[in-house]
Amino acid sequence: MPAMMREPVRGRGRPRIGFGLIGPRRERHALSVDQLEALALPVGDDGVVIGVDAGNRPAVLGVNRPTPYDITLIGGLWTAQVLVLRAAATGARIAVETGRAHVWTGLAQAAGGGTPCVTLHDVGRVPPQGASAGSPVIVVRDCGMRPPRGRVVSAPWQSVLTLLPYLSPVAPRLMEKSALVGLQRVSPDEAAQIGRIMSLPRVETEALSTLSDGVTLWCTPRDRQFVMTQATDAETGLLGSARRMD
Repeated sequence: MPAMMREPVRGRGRPRIGFGLIGPRRERHALSVDQLEALALPVGDDGVVIGVDAGNRPAVLGVNRPTPYDITLIGGLWTAQVLVLRAAATGARIAVETGRAHVWTGLAQAAGGGTPCVTLHDVGRVPPQGASAGSPVIVVRDCGMRPPRGRVVSAPWQSVLTLLPYLSPVAPRLMEKSALVGLQRVSPDEAAQIGRIMSLPRVETEALSTLSDGVTLWCTPRDRQFVMTQATDAETGLLGSARRMD
């Protein structure tokens, strides 16, 4: 065999072409099936960490979806704005439809670090958003007790969050069509009505009139979970402390 065709001698410390140096040798690490449970991580669905559950585990809302997704929040502006800030941090664009732009202006200017990721629009004036998998959108409808039917509706990669301060006449319709409903502190009479609409157990229905500021009962057709939203220092500096009333 000609010298140029001979296989090079691979001595200690010589680099292997394309693979680098041979690393140190260690014993293999092995776990039993029972020990694997110790490696579990406290994560849920992909989405926005909205707070912690009763076990102090992260509670995640998957708001960016390839299918139309409607959310109704009967609660305070503070919780909706925390959700908007955190959704914007994940790369979502936010279009806020509101008749009180002054309460959103500071957030819109602060979000995105100079990038206009939160835009404000008058009621009924939200333009098409062009949502896509690479640029998901959340439309926030802060239009009072009786929001008109929106021109921009939920679509693939475009979720719609409707904020209601209290249980209004349009709330039952919105709750029934929503894939996710958030419920904060309401009066005992409102709690009883909500319990019937959402088929809540008696304990959860009665709890709705006693919830602390920042606590939300998030409901899907199959699951329910109480979540405490805890603001970061930056969120507190911008939005203030958790509150139910605006």
